[in-house]
Amino acid sequence: MYNLLVNCSNCHVPLQLPPGARSIRCALCQAVTNVADPRSAPPSHAPPPTSTPSPSQTTPPAPSPYNHAPPPPVHGRKKAVIVGISYKYSRHELKGCLNDAKCMRHLLINKFQFPEASILMLTEEETDPYRIPTKHNMRMALFWLVQGCQPGDSLLFHYSGHGSRQRNYNGEEVDGYDETLCPLDFETQGMIVDDEINQAIVRPLIHGVRLHAIIDACHSGTVLDLPFLCRMSRSGQYIWEDHRPRSGVWKGTAGGEVISFSGCDDDQTSADTAALSKITSTGAMTFCFIQAIERGHGTTYGSILNSMRAAIRGAGSDMGDGGGGAVTSLVTMLLTGGSSIGGGGGFRQEPQLTACEPFDVYTKPFFL
Repeated sequence: MYNLLVNCSNCHVPLQLPPGARSIRCALCQAVTNVADPRSAPPSHAPPPTSTPSPSQTTPPAPSPYNHAPPPPVHGRKKAVIVGISYKYSRHELKGCLNDAKCMRHLLINKFQFPEASILMLTEEETDPYRIPTKHNMRMALFWLVQGCQPGDSLLFHYSGHGSRQRNYNGEEVDGYDETLCPLDFETQGMIVDDEINQAIVRPLIHGVRLHAIIDACHSGTVLDLPFLCRMSRSGQYIWEDHRPRSGVWKGTAGGEVISFSGCDDDQTSADTAALSKITSTGAMTFCFIQAIERGHGTTYGSILNSMRAAIRGAGSDMGDGGGGAVTSLVTMLLTGGSSIGGGGGFRQEPQLTACEPFDVYTKPFFL
């Protein structure tokens, strides 16, 4: 079970209050939030803990480590969390995930007009300790993404890193496994399970809020635990599979819309490959998603999914042809260092599409 959530009294980030605790210190801004009764939120008229005003009570609150949090009170905002983890200097090291994060950020800013200040990057290259992709920081970033969401908002979560799965014993998973994401410190702090991701960024979404997830990881097909999966054949024919738990637990939203592209099915692995370049690597799924958008295949969800699958099946020579747009040029620069993209062979992964409700993938337009 999850602990009670209370908002930080200073930066308003949700905090998990341990059972019986009367106060909690925010790991982000270090402010202490006092809770008179842990079963309820403190009243708004509660007096300050000291009888004499301190300088902090007469000056503006300290800025949050997330410079753009809390979100401004306007509708129609675009916000994104981008996580790229290389696990550098470990036996789990990946080569392409930082490139994936940089390319996704460039795409969102230049193609979909996401404000730079509304994109939260979590990578090992960040100098801010709160933006290192640890388990705690990833949890806080997911809370930030949906905090204060209003009708008209467009949210995006992109993850490139390791994914895994573990046995599920409560009967909520069709395949008997929970899918997981692996933070930088997963070996000591544990993985983030699909149930938690669903509770953090899917269930809170109200009507009019739209969230897209792009998950480039192994075993990621249903990592958001969304109720429906689009099972598509190589010819492009599809049916929606019902993945709602037999227990009746609701895995959808509070009226909002969530659609997720993932790198592979739950029982498959995703490629972190140097087939695109002898200089560096990229996640095959992220590259093919950006390429689909840049080549004009981003009109509908079905056209994106088919384009990604065809490119991954081709696996190499077909990825470097054409495009030529601003994003593709940046991708080429980052991935190849100016060299031509080549290689051959295929990857045994098929990108997947899941959603909170079924829809016609060939008529529903894609937009962020």
